[in-house]
Amino acid sequence: MGSAIAERIKSEYEVFVFEKDAAKTNDLTGIRIASSITQLLDQSQVIILAIKPQDFEAALAEIKDGVQDKLVISIAAGITTGYIEKILGQIRVVRAMPNLGAKIGKSVTCLTKGQFATKQDMDLARNIFSSVGVVDEFKEDMMNAATAISGSGPGYYFHAISQQPEEYKADEKKFHKEFIASLTEAARSVGFDNKAANFLASWTIVYSDLLLKQTKLPAEELARQVTSKGGTTEAALEILHKGGSLVDAVKAAVDRAKQLSRG
Repeated sequence: MGSAIAERIKSEYEVFVFEKDAAKTNDLTGIRIASSITQLLDQSQVIILAIKPQDFEAALAEIKDGVQDKLVISIAAGITTGYIEKILGQIRVVRAMPNLGAKIGKSVTCLTKGQFATKQDMDLARNIFSSVGVVDEFKEDMMNAATAISGSGPGYYFHAISQQPEEYKADEKKFHKEFIASLTEAARSVGFDNKAANFLASWTIVYSDLLLKQTKLPAEELARQVTSKGGTTEAALEILHKGGSLVDAVKAAVDRAKQLSRG
């Protein structure tokens, strides 16, 4: 996800990347490679933390002394702005949650503002993530629900196609429209108003369909890519495999997101 974002924003911003596994940066072009965390912090005004949740606490400890005057944007799943502020102090933090569509520059990204971030910080974060798709802003208490809709939503769609391939092939537009309606209903059931529910559901499925067509990967493979072991998508798919409704599946994903959340 970090490399997908870097590739999309490098034409507008000077991008520095630090990655402990140097092999992962070998193919990057138009992006400057920092030799250490210290160099990255010295050269950057905005720090994007594209780090797995299990490595997050150690990374925060490592950057703590070098981010006092910087904007920190985290894309780590389940990590609240409050958790980051608790460790880093009164730092300007924005939490961003892009989804699988970032791979082709067609992500649905949900943003939430930390306690000390400014409107200008949010405008900058919106501009950054607009480079990889569409963006909307939510309060922190809606981010678990957003995870269940836009974060896991591609997984539900690819699962549905893999279960009903003939229906999808027979009338893609009808399949697409009906799934958006179902996901919109599910979004309303977990607390989104009509406008937000329609925005998240529509763009999530429109971009998921583009991802399917552009990558030409089987729906089953794309569903696997968005399904982490023990994660929100897996919790939802378990309900769908048992014949449960999409509303019930999304509620299971929200419950799992709450269990995994660190705040």
